[in-house]
Amino acid sequence: MQIIKKANDLRLAVSDARKNGKTIGFVPTMGALHRGHISLVKRSKEETGFTVVSIFVNPSQFGPKEDFNKYPRDIEKDGSLLEKAGVDLLFFPDASEIYPEGLSTWVEPGEPAKILEGERRPGHFRGVCTVVLKLFEIVGPDFAFFGQKDAQQFAVLDRMVKDFNMPVRMIECPIVRDHDGLALSSRNAYLNETERRAAVIYHKSLQNALGLIEKGERNAEAIIESIKRTVETEPLAKLDYAEIADAGTFKKSTDLHGTTYILIAGFIGATRLIDNIKITID
Repeated sequence: MQIIKKANDLRLAVSDARKNGKTIGFVPTMGALHRGHISLVKRSKEETGFTVVSIFVNPSQFGPKEDFNKYPRDIEKDGSLLEKAGVDLLFFPDASEIYPEGLSTWVEPGEPAKILEGERRPGHFRGVCTVVLKLFEIVGPDFAFFGQKDAQQFAVLDRMVKDFNMPVRMIECPIVRDHDGLALSSRNAYLNETERRAAVIYHKSLQNALGLIEKGERNAEAIIESIKRTVETEPLAKLDYAEIADAGTFKKSTDLHGTTYILIAGFIGATRLIDNIKITID
């Protein structure tokens, strides 16, 4: 596995892969890797001939009171996992490589970024879109792989790719869960044992909602109320939001039709977690 820190060196390495007839798959990450990230790598290796992974903890997507400074970082462990997974190239840039002195150009995302995470984390998607646009420009991937857990992020980035006519095929990959259903997340490392057991309430609330849907419930308000009641049974949990959004536009839905996400965000202690399920109703 090549490890590269400079954008120009990365471009040369990717160019060489293309000259050898390889298609380029890209998995952007912030490190603190887990089985969810590795599932994206495996998907890239299945569909492309050359897999690039980036590790960059992006400061511009963190708010002033968020966890940028304490976000878990372990490049040696991450590098070992990626090498075992068969990654061809790890891009591990310094902040100055991504955000050169004097930077003054940013991506302002549109409609899909204006609700839910966009409302609660001002500037978050601006930072996400800007860094991903820059990484796409540097890597020049044919395919980019993202996890469904960050469903709104995927919708925002997919819209950006379409709006800018970028030649990147966006691939959304299924959520990877622990044995009890908790969605894998780098932030799960913040949870102590008691909090970790409590965190499964969010998955349970989604499963209860799914049970209602399977019985024929289509009203969004009734499904959301079910989620709230379930979360309230766990004293350590504090729900931030539960919402249903159209998978295409990411506009809030009043009932289930077509393909929608049921999305939740909430706290366990001081740790904020997100999760969702994707539902298609004929």
